[in-house]
Amino acid sequence: MTARKPSTFLFATAHLGGNVSPVMPVVRQLVSAGHRVRVISDEVNRPDAEAVGARFRSWQRAPNRADRAPENDPPDWSVSDKDGIGMVAGFLAGTAQVYAEDTIDELRREPADLLVSFDMLLGPMLGAEAIGQRFALLGTMISFFPLPGIPPFGSGLRTARTPDERTEQAALRAEITAIFDSALPALNAARSQLGLKPLEHLADQWNAASVHWLGTAAAFDFEQAVLRPNMRYAGPLLGDPLWAEPWHSPWEKDDERPLVLVGFSTSFQNHASVLQRVIDAAAALPVRLLVTLGGSIAPSDLVPAENTNVVRSAPHLEVLKQASLVVTHGGHGTVMAALMHRVPMLVIPHGRDQADNAARVSERGAGLTVSRTAPTEEIRAALTRLIFEPEFRTAARTLGDAIDAEARASSLIADLEALAKSASASQSDPVPYQEVRIA
Repeated sequence: MTARKPSTFLFATAHLGGNVSPVMPVVRQLVSAGHRVRVISDEVNRPDAEAVGARFRSWQRAPNRADRAPENDPPDWSVSDKDGIGMVAGFLAGTAQVYAEDTIDELRREPADLLVSFDMLLGPMLGAEAIGQRFALLGTMISFFPLPGIPPFGSGLRTARTPDERTEQAALRAEITAIFDSALPALNAARSQLGLKPLEHLADQWNAASVHWLGTAAAFDFEQAVLRPNMRYAGPLLGDPLWAEPWHSPWEKDDERPLVLVGFSTSFQNHASVLQRVIDAAAALPVRLLVTLGGSIAPSDLVPAENTNVVRSAPHLEVLKQASLVVTHGGHGTVMAALMHRVPMLVIPHGRDQADNAARVSERGAGLTVSRTAPTEEIRAALTRLIFEPEFRTAARTLGDAIDAEARASSLIADLEALAKSASASQSDPVPYQEVRIA
């Protein structure tokens, strides 16, 4: 038998929160299958990439974060209002050219059969399009850009069930699309510099991808979502970050109190006061409370109760095997991990996609949601319900079973391999380097 020829992959991503760790298991599987894989990202992500066997290159012109210090976090879009969404769109479009130029340089330095780019970064896909490079997109959450049939990103709305609700959500999608498109001049300017025609909408840049995978499950997303023709659900992407420290329970082995895992954002969202209210709310409850800080909050910012263990980090995927409840800001990775372990949640959204994930959890009965300004008494009441009312765990098990089935049936790795192989066989010669104008 003839040995299978390995393919070459370049993964392009950036340190924007919890979006890097979920991709590393995908990279590991491709490396384990014998493929040659490189990762281009912020220098801070070098250890994660090299730990899974990939070679690493850091951004040169594009933003390149070297450490995890909270003061170096990207602009905080904690509040997912329209100004925040406009700020993010402006950042993505405004940095598109430098990300594109770095991507082109790396692909010229060492070609790849397939570029796999994080789906929020416009630059790598722009660079790939400019030189005729086959590429795919891989997201790590629900769709960032608006899709027909479901509430837009950041709204926190549930499924529209009445004509009035559908009309309201359609108008909101149109408004959010217009906010995204306010950044279109910057993207089209970058496209012009690279010899590409202008786009009508910012999200049209996605259309150049061969496939766009959303790193979530159809069972988690709203069934009314109308995906773009090149979009697919990849199933949940789960992975603990390399920097997560081992955790050893400080409680006695025969302590039968339920273990409650508290995990909020690894980037700064000004959430120390919320964590303190969670600690205070749980202090009088018969639980063991493990609070993981993720590097964005210092232990000295909190006053633990007698039943509380505060740690800088811990491997959530290991802790969840013992947990009975999760308290989270609603980041997609934490929500998926909890559901894959059939654990109900109390979600306290701060922004980004968190209210949207909370809506999906609450609508399926797999948890409760309270505001980030909720007083201690309200948080305690929600915790009490989640601990003592079994229907939440039943619903989390039902939703988790459906998500797990999708994860087991996922063809993401096989699809990546097939796409890279077909790209290697059929990809036309790239645009000559001198024809791509780089400043």
